Amino acid sequence: MSTRTLQQVIPSIAVSDGAGVKLRRSLGQSPAQRVDPFLMLDEFSSDDPNDYIAGFPAHPHRGFETVTYMLEGHFLHEDNLGHRGDLRSGGVQWMTAGRGIIHSEMPQQEHGRVHGFQLWINLPAREKMKPAAYRDLQPETIPQVELAGGGSARVIAGTLDDGGRRIDGPMQGLSTAPRYFDVRLPAGARFAQDIPAGHAVLAYPYVGNLLVGPAADARPLRARSAGVFSFGTRIDVAAGEQEVRFLLLAAQPIGEPIAQYGPFVMNTREEIEQAIADYQHGTLVEAPVR
Repeated sequence: MSTRTLQQVIPSIAVSDGAGVKLRRSLGQSPAQRVDPFLMLDEFSSDDPNDYIAGFPAHPHRGFETVTYMLEGHFLHEDNLGHRGDLRSGGVQWMTAGRGIIHSEMPQQEHGRVHGFQLWINLPAREKMKPAAYRDLQPETIPQVELAGGGSARVIAGTLDDGGRRIDGPMQGLSTAPRYFDVRLPAGARFAQDIPAGHAVLAYPYVGNLLVGPAADARPLRARSAGVFSFGTRIDVAAGEQEVRFLLLAAQPIGEPIAQYGPFVMNTREEIEQAIADYQHGTLVEAPVR
């Protein structure tokens, strides 16, 4: 058994997206700052409506999946296929763009706090043109477990092993076998997990700093930075003198070329040009639901 170490740190930077939503981006700042199959990770967090009220009006996607996790707040998802979902505190929306979808994510509040994340996960070439799909995961469908070593975890995708007790998240059976956990550790608590050796793994602490590795040689990972782990079979992390909350993300790399133009992620430049042409000609997506 080999314990993974902290291999790379990607501090988040302030950017704006959509119609001017202010957020912090770690993965996806540039093509060099991706972790196959993860393309982008954004955190949005503000109690100032001016930072989020304009939302994300209708825009297209093709070739990957978007995962939006809301800690606090209320956004409404609508798309051209007839899907409609309220993303409320504790909920998740998992959207597979596939061959194409046009959707909007608009705030349903004029004041108060908004805090959440959006993750982009690539699709292998064989799945990039499959039909689009959408799952609206309400908070009560996402298991939350009290950890044997202290703290708690919400299991959004994959399976968490807590001392032999296995907790399955609602998202299972995807080609990249993603694991998506939201973990809270009180001061001094440790969290360990076996993860397949071939999976890419990263952690993103959003409250407090995370210590990565065995206690004797742990390295700190500061809040609002994505920490990319080396390859191995096990992760071992801990909270320091203060509570820490972090996302733990893992998935099987795809290992294929990536061609990206904004909201389109394919394998070749020619496929990107086709996606642009399809969008311009109104043929990006399947026929809407009647």
